Amino acid sequence: MRKSLLAGAIAAGVLLSAGVQAQDQAAPQGYQLQQVLIMSRHNLRAPLANNGSVLEQSTPKSWPEWDVPGGQLTTKGGVLEVYMGHYMREWLAQQKLVTSGECPPDNAVYAYANSLQRTVATAQFFITGAFPGCGVTVHHQPQMGTMDPTFNPVITDDSAAFSEKAVQAMEAERQKMQLTESYKLLEEMTDYRNSPSCKEKQQCSLSDGKDTFSAKYQQEPGVSGPLKVGNSLVDAFTLQYYEGFPQDQVAWGEIKTDKQWQVLSKLKNGYQDSLFTSTEVARNVAKPLVKYIDKALVGDAAQAAKVTLLVGA
Repeated sequence: MRKSLLAGAIAAGVLLSAGVQAQDQAAPQGYQLQQVLIMSRHNLRAPLANNGSVLEQSTPKSWPEWDVPGGQLTTKGGVLEVYMGHYMREWLAQQKLVTSGECPPDNAVYAYANSLQRTVATAQFFITGAFPGCGVTVHHQPQMGTMDPTFNPVITDDSAAFSEKAVQAMEAERQKMQLTESYKLLEEMTDYRNSPSCKEKQQCSLSDGKDTFSAKYQQEPGVSGPLKVGNSLVDAFTLQYYEGFPQDQVAWGEIKTDKQWQVLSKLKNGYQDSLFTSTEVARNVAKPLVKYIDKALVGDAAQAAKVTLLVGA
């Protein structure tokens, strides 16, 4: 009896480098790769810097202009995703899941994206790079601009007991973090004491602020306070850098060393870790997506596509 191997390939920003190692890792003897599921976030998007946003409220400085509206996939993001698709096509051919130079058979590739511009566009660019001219459809909800429940990381337990437990778990994750140095650096870079938040709301210190976590039914895990502000700012700086803005426009030229990036990145990582990585929260918010993946690779494996692309967030 022939043995089979089901594989889920997690495609993120590190996939290109990780993929080099994957090429050198042969399947165990006697096993044949039969399915691949690629789970990806969107590629480069523009940050949200509209009037009244967290970004606008956190500094008196002007933010650089982007070529697309806030939150949408950028031109460079589309180009990079075409490269990603082309790379993955070569890897899939090496694994004998598709044939080089040919379009895949009907139903061999299934692409499914969250119903936002940045995720649908990412999936479309990936398919363009991987299977140009082959007419592979990117599936998504008809109502664009709304979160698809499969990809929406919202709380699905409406009990007060779960909400309390989830908030405690998020607070416990936050307490593990030492972020004072990061907040001090961010305050200096943004001139936070002259920001609208300070002048209009009397919120003049990130390092002295208090975070308030929430776990409300049918909403994403949330936090208000300096951690949310820090995440928004560092996210914007990071996107500027990867988009290729001139150095004097990336955080207004204030980031000059790798050490500064490392210190600032603690805020962005801390935000994600505190909200989503505790066991209590992760099990709950990931359930719809995990169920979909389980169905594709286990429950309906015999009928599922050989290659499944999921693009969320």
